[in-house]
Amino acid sequence: MSLATKPDFDDIYMELAVNLAKRSHCVKRHVGSVLTKDTRIISVGYNGPPAGTHNCDEEFPEKGCVKDSKGSCSLAIHAEHNAILYAVKNKSSVEGSTLYVTLSPCIACARIIFTMGITRVVYLKSYAEYKGLDEDEGVEFLKKFGVETLKYRGNLTNVTHMI
Repeated sequence: MSLATKPDFDDIYMELAVNLAKRSHCVKRHVGSVLTKDTRIISVGYNGPPAGTHNCDEEFPEKGCVKDSKGSCSLAIHAEHNAILYAVKNKSSVEGSTLYVTLSPCIACARIIFTMGITRVVYLKSYAEYKGLDEDEGVEFLKKFGVETLKYRGNLTNVTHMI
């Protein structure tokens, strides 16, 4: 295989994030993430409740889990947060890493991404569009504080179905 036909790392990792999203038990939205450093995967994640609690699609199949005061799932951990937590739990440094995520980070996740020293975020879909907001607060926050934040524009050739 020549270099001209090899897939770009952004394509590989975004395709993996899309496929990981299929593991989510969330009734409302499936989100996946991949955390990389120096072209190596250091962690992956998808949205859902903490391990050992419940799976929303099994416990609350029709409308999902109970909502918190802001209208979000009360137990859900976002995909990017799960990837970061798993990396740190396994003693991997996330500083200087790149995060690929299928839905742009919300403001709370953006704060965590910035604080943990992640330097690049590539996202597939807009959180603002999904939530009906005027702007992607998380994306704007990351850009304001120097985190390279890009909407994915590549080619997802190995993904057969988007959830």
